Amino acid sequence: MAKTITEEQINRQKSFIIKLKEENQRFAAHNGRTRLALTETYGCQQNENDTERIRGMLRDAGFEFTDDSKAADVVIYNTCAVRENAEQKVFGRLGILKHIKETRPEMVIGVCGCMVQQEHIAEKIKSVHNHVDLVFGTHALYRMPELLYEAMHRKSTVIDITSSDGEIAEDMPIMRDNARKAWVSIMYGCNNFCSYCIVPYVRGRERSRTPEAILKEVRELVESGCTEISLLGQNVNSYGKDLDTEIDFADLIRMVNDIDGVERIRFMSSHPKDLSDKLIKAMKECGKVCKQLHLPFQAGSDKILQQMNRKYTKEQYLEKIEKVKREIPGISLSTDVIVGFPTETNEDFEETLDVLKRVEFDNIFSFIYSRREGTPAAKLDFVLTDEEIHKNFNRLLEVQNEISKRKNEAYVGRIERILVDGESKNDTNILSGRCDSSKIVNFKGDKSLIGKYIDVKITEAHTWSLNGEIQ
Repeated sequence: MAKTITEEQINRQKSFIIKLKEENQRFAAHNGRTRLALTETYGCQQNENDTERIRGMLRDAGFEFTDDSKAADVVIYNTCAVRENAEQKVFGRLGILKHIKETRPEMVIGVCGCMVQQEHIAEKIKSVHNHVDLVFGTHALYRMPELLYEAMHRKSTVIDITSSDGEIAEDMPIMRDNARKAWVSIMYGCNNFCSYCIVPYVRGRERSRTPEAILKEVRELVESGCTEISLLGQNVNSYGKDLDTEIDFADLIRMVNDIDGVERIRFMSSHPKDLSDKLIKAMKECGKVCKQLHLPFQAGSDKILQQMNRKYTKEQYLEKIEKVKREIPGISLSTDVIVGFPTETNEDFEETLDVLKRVEFDNIFSFIYSRREGTPAAKLDFVLTDEEIHKNFNRLLEVQNEISKRKNEAYVGRIERILVDGESKNDTNILSGRCDSSKIVNFKGDKSLIGKYIDVKITEAHTWSLNGEIQ
């Protein structure tokens, strides 16, 4: 069972929050303004959830927030290690900040998250980007107040990329972006060790939060007005395997479903090898669970799946999908696909296209393979050229775009219950929200509807969204 960070350790961080707040009050009294913090997130929903905790700690320490890096007193980038593109974006941002810091040397720059949990990246930042004041990995997230305080009081870079195989920090401050919907982490880390993936190395082994801690957080969210709960983990289907109690993810879903005030339950991500009949039954029988399943298959070739260490075959995946469709008619399906795994041939890629055509996903998240130092796949040589890989990627999108548009067209004329998320960036008269199946729906309406559930008749379908009219 995962070890929980002790109350003494959490209280130590709260004491540093108080110290930072006192310093910020003195700063405000002397300068006539409050210190400003900027946070940027790269990567998955777990990174987003981590940033909410970072912002919660900064808020409690007396910081206000800005989106302007030139005005920020503290900048923290929460980073992703899954794809090279995210790393390059962060390094590009750090280059821009170097010039800003030359004119404002008191600015504190921090980089945290999965990317810097890798030792070679932390060393690169220390040697190449020595204007960075603070570097901390995923396991040191709860120690941010102490680390930030130290970074503000010494000239050398503060680094904490300590590894951990099983600690969980409860009762950390959190500042959520949305009052009506929330991510709730139910577990951390991953035990799957897919050959292309760096996550187990930067987030550690699987460790589940206790049901009591999760349900307490959900009840507190409901009391604050939240109605949509998204349960989050690298592989939620593995939840509970490390606990002393006989509770698995299907049991947890039923517990959350029983909480008054919860109206919608979503979850991600699921690993196909762990999608059990018990879980499918729970999804079917729990009325608050949305008719939506994200089930990454990554590749259609059995050879590639084996080399990816995915632990299922193409036919086993398709059998599970058919079972889900049979038990939960009309369910919306999404998936992740990697194109251009090193040993993938054009024949292997055709197997991936075959899965898309047979399943007919509502939408997919597709990526070109990105080599990650330290993973087994990084040692493999490519079979296809870069040009062939991009050609296959474009074919994948063509096939899926046609399927997604056709699936969306079936919604025209239907009335869908929408949780209104907010205004369109381009038109304040246009609102946007998601229906039960998580499809984006745009419609005309007053911003007073934000945060409410309304009925919308679908009038028009696009590839990635729907248009509608309020009923």
